[in-house]
Amino acid sequence: MSDFEHVPVLLEQTIEGLCIKNDGIYLDGTVGGAGHSRRIASMLSEKGRLICLDKDPDALATARERLSDYPTVEVIQADFRDALSVLPQYEGKLNGALLDLGVSSHQLDTAERGFSYNKEGHLDMRMSDSGTTAADIVNTASFEDLCRILRDYGEERYAAQIADKIIQKRSEDWIDSTLQLSEIVTSALPPAVRRKEKHPARKTFQALRIAVNDEMNALEEGLEGIFELLAPGGRLCVITFHSIEDRIVKQFFKKKMTGCTCPPDFPVCVCGGKPQATAVNKKPITAGEEELNENRRSRSAKLRILEKI
Repeated sequence: MSDFEHVPVLLEQTIEGLCIKNDGIYLDGTVGGAGHSRRIASMLSEKGRLICLDKDPDALATARERLSDYPTVEVIQADFRDALSVLPQYEGKLNGALLDLGVSSHQLDTAERGFSYNKEGHLDMRMSDSGTTAADIVNTASFEDLCRILRDYGEERYAAQIADKIIQKRSEDWIDSTLQLSEIVTSALPPAVRRKEKHPARKTFQALRIAVNDEMNALEEGLEGIFELLAPGGRLCVITFHSIEDRIVKQFFKKKMTGCTCPPDFPVCVCGGKPQATAVNKKPITAGEEELNENRRSRSAKLRILEKI
C-alpha cells in the first residue's frame, strides 16, 4: 500500500496550529497517507501519544506501514464521528486533534473505488468497505431525493435536469459505471456549461460521495465528540475543501465560542452559557504561493483552528 499518495495540505500551518508538546496526546482523525501524522509522530518523545483513525482499509494499511517506526503511535480502524465512543479513556485529555477532510489522491486515482468521473470503474464511492454504494443511490433514489442530494451536497444548479436524465437512463438499464454516469450528467447540461474548464460531472460526483458516506452528519457528530476529548488548552485543527463542510465547521466553532443560547431579542443572558473555546485564527488559513504551485489540491483548502478553554 506504499503507493497510497496523499500530499499533506497546509502541513506547516497545521503543525504550527497544533502547537505540539513532545509529551502531549494527539489525534489524527483522518490519517489517510499519514502525511500529517508522520510529522506529529516525529515531534513526540517516548512520553507522547498519537492516535490515528481512518475507516478506509487502504489508508490504514499504509498508515501502519509508514508509522511503524514510531512506538508512540496507535492506528485504529474507525470513523472519526465515533471518536468519543472509540476513545473514552482520552476524554478531556487530548492536547490537539486534526481533521483533514479531503479525498486522497489514491482514492481518486484508484478507478475501482469509483470516486473519479474520468476513470472507468464501478460506481462505488464508499470510504469504507461496507454500506450503500453510489450505484445504489443513483438507481433507486426518487427524483426528489436525487434533486436534494445534488442541490444540498453539490450545490448543483441543474439538479432537476440531471435527476430527470438519470431516471430516464436507469429505466433502460442499471447505471453501474463512473464513466456511464459522467456521460449522463454531461448530456443533461446546457452546452455552455459543458464547455467550462471544470468537468460537468464534478458537482454530481461530490454530492454522491457525500451522500454515500454521510459526510455532513459524520462531521457534525465528529466535531462534537472530538471537542469533548480535548483538554483545556487543547487545539482542534480542521482542513476543509468545499463550502458545505467549511460552513459546518465555521458554525460549530462559532457555537463553541459564543456560549449563550438565549434568543437574540433577550436584553440580557438568562441561560448562563459561557464560551467554551476561542479562535486561534479569525480568518481561515489558506495555502501560500509556493504550495499552490506544487500541490493543486491546496487551492481550495481552508484551515480553521479552535482552542478549548
